[in-house]
Amino acid sequence: MIKYCCIILIGILLIGCKENSEKKEESYVVSSDSKIKKTAQHQKGKEIYNQFCAQCHLPTGKGIPKIYPPLRGSNWLTEKRKESIHAVKYGLSGEITVNGKTYENIMTPLGLSDEEVVEVMNYIMNAWENKQDQKVTLEEVKAVKK
Repeated sequence: MIKYCCIILIGILLIGCKENSEKKEESYVVSSDSKIKKTAQHQKGKEIYNQFCAQCHLPTGKGIPKIYPPLRGSNWLTEKRKESIHAVKYGLSGEITVNGKTYENIMTPLGLSDEEVVEVMNYIMNAWENKQDQKVTLEEVKAVKK
């Protein structure tokens, strides 16, 4: 009898731990003083990132040294916003410098709609330790031309 009670208790504890860890993932930091619940757009952006970007930039956003630049903590994202949008929308080739390191590779066009570009850009710009208060808008993405 005690054996079965212990098994049930362990099961309840494991379920409780899983629920707590899932709750922690329910929000992400947008600025140092506030947390925002995950939105449907954030979740969609994460799905797009995992499908199209994570192969090169890794699920952690750290990139692959000397091959694919990091997105996590990337000064290129914050200092070259329009160029970042252009790269996601149309691809990128040629030399770029990210966090003081040079990368020269090809990012093929991903074939994303403007709405998907908005979603993935807002995810990237607020994932990991990235914190952008100004969201990328659909109008901003549409204004970026090839």
